[in-house]
Amino acid sequence: MSTDRTEADKPEKEDYALDLALRPKEWSDYVGQGHVKRNLRILIDAARMRAEPMEHVLLSGPAGLGKTSLAHLIAREMNTNIRVTSGPAIERVGDLASILTNLIPGDILFIDEVHRLNKLVEEILYPAMESRTLDIIIGKGPSARTIQIDLPPFTLVAATTRAGMLSGPLRSRFGASYRLDFYGADDLGKIVMRSAAILQTPIEPDAVERISISSRFTPRVANRLLKRARDYAQVHGTGTITDDIAQKTLDLLEIDALGLEPMDRRILDAIITTFSGGPVGLQALAATTSEEEDTIVEVYEPYLMQLGFLERTPRGRVATERAYVHLGRAYTAQNTLIS
Repeated sequence: MSTDRTEADKPEKEDYALDLALRPKEWSDYVGQGHVKRNLRILIDAARMRAEPMEHVLLSGPAGLGKTSLAHLIAREMNTNIRVTSGPAIERVGDLASILTNLIPGDILFIDEVHRLNKLVEEILYPAMESRTLDIIIGKGPSARTIQIDLPPFTLVAATTRAGMLSGPLRSRFGASYRLDFYGADDLGKIVMRSAAILQTPIEPDAVERISISSRFTPRVANRLLKRARDYAQVHGTGTITDDIAQKTLDLLEIDALGLEPMDRRILDAIITTFSGGPVGLQALAATTSEEEDTIVEVYEPYLMQLGFLERTPRGRVATERAYVHLGRAYTAQNTLIS
């Protein structure tokens, strides 16, 4: 039984290992986000000149744009260690206390999905970030007392896909806050070419362009499509990713020319067909599509809104005329489906 489970885990482990291999190792390898990189470069250089840790940094933006990669590169540029965790993983105050007290001077603490931190845990972060102290309450009631522990100098780098969910007190304690934007086709093409070279997979220019256009403006998706195209080229081709191979890979994955996946189309179809174009609330949309609310908000909506297919209004989600056209539906000014 354990053997079967081990064998089943192999593709996932191999994919994860490939993701790590494709992650930028040097500052110059990181493509795109020029404005963010320029600001971070100044922050890093100034901290190194003063021989002190950087200020705390908040990175926000849709999933897959390189927030984790930037955190690792910051640690590399600061020539220090990085401790990686996530908001959901820190369930109790003691969990965070254990992490903070085990840091060594200069460490980078990277917390992904920081918006999902427990509120009690979050409050422990305030003095840790501000004065590098940890306040622990021992006992309960009138006999309770507070012990203050000094923490080593460290830098918190936090990442979030939902910056609006961060509390004001937490957000205000970051010395620098940067938002990562979606990528353009040119930068995605550079990423695909670099990743193909690392994977030692020949790829034709037309295939690079096709994969880039279908990558949802997101490097993580571009690398995922590249890996699937490589698999298809090895099984059904000569090993070279041609334009035809890339297209057949996308067809197999049910990804259209604009990068829309089946769930994207299901969301738009539900708004148009079931709710007459909207507006529709998130809860109703999630129930209709059998998808988690958080997944719709964090994974699908940003791209659909970037394409101009979806709008969020005070009353709910609305499908735009572009969405109707893309799905081959007729549209009226009242968002009424007539065919």
